Amino acid sequence: MNDSDDDRILRGNNAIRLNVTTTVVQVLIWPFITINLFMYTVFYRKQALRAEPRYLLFAQTLLADCALFVMTDFVVISIHARLLLPLTFCLPYVIVMHAVTQVSPLIITAMCLERYVAICMPLRHVNIFSPTRTSIVISSVWFLSFLKPFIDFFIMLSVVSQSYFWTLNYCYYEIMLLAKWHMALRGNLVIIHYLAILFVLFFCYGSIMRVAQRASGSDKKAAAKGQRTLLLHLLQIFLSTLELFTPYIEARVIQISMDTFLIVRYFNFMAFTIVSRAVIPLIYGFRDEKFYAAIKYYAQSKKNHVSPNKMPKEKHRGTK
Repeated sequence: MNDSDDDRILRGNNAIRLNVTTTVVQVLIWPFITINLFMYTVFYRKQALRAEPRYLLFAQTLLADCALFVMTDFVVISIHARLLLPLTFCLPYVIVMHAVTQVSPLIITAMCLERYVAICMPLRHVNIFSPTRTSIVISSVWFLSFLKPFIDFFIMLSVVSQSYFWTLNYCYYEIMLLAKWHMALRGNLVIIHYLAILFVLFFCYGSIMRVAQRASGSDKKAAAKGQRTLLLHLLQIFLSTLELFTPYIEARVIQISMDTFLIVRYFNFMAFTIVSRAVIPLIYGFRDEKFYAAIKYYAQSKKNHVSPNKMPKEKHRGTK
């Protein structure tokens, strides 16, 4: 077998791999996009849900995750098509994509704090997490999510020439991390970011656990529900925390081979981005009695044509 035969086999294997990975992404992503958009529609149409801070926060994760799935799907398809794009397009694209990646972990942290206040300081919950203050929290989360990629962008501006913006490349975040120290800084900031989130989550979980041990009756039941909810959030953040190591791994791999880098990036995306974001719709979409009742009503509304005012009222406000 000569070199040309080896090249044809290698190209054939790469084509098969790209076809399989692209298909798997479509099979996983689009059902999640459909579910998230339906759940956001339920939230938007049900005024009672829009009045509660935890659902306001939950809706932000639905929007951010939908945007992330659509944008990453475009990147996967462009890689499948071997489509190289000018950096004038890729740079703003990866800035937005990185920002929406950061929204969900920060919103989850805010949701855990909201549950902590609701259970540990119930009399102050209405004032601390009023609709206005919740909107300020949401705005702050989006601002912080965009802050880091913009800082990385301005650092990149200081080390590249104008011709760099007209080069062609795939759209991945490392096109802004050209210096080794910049790549190392990114990894360290990611570690600090997730350690801070984990600290807040463990603090909230420990506080709620102490309340559950001291409480009785309905208060004990509400605290137990809050504990289970935070455990699921901890699982989600744990999956995201495993992402701490991916920048270091990917930084090494990209120096060896772009094809290998794309494989590693694909695995990280499937294992940490999709799976970790599949947890939150289960927590608030199907375990939460109030939201589930609304989902069930709107899913069946075309069949029974019942007035929204006749929707059954839920017995509990918490999550199981």
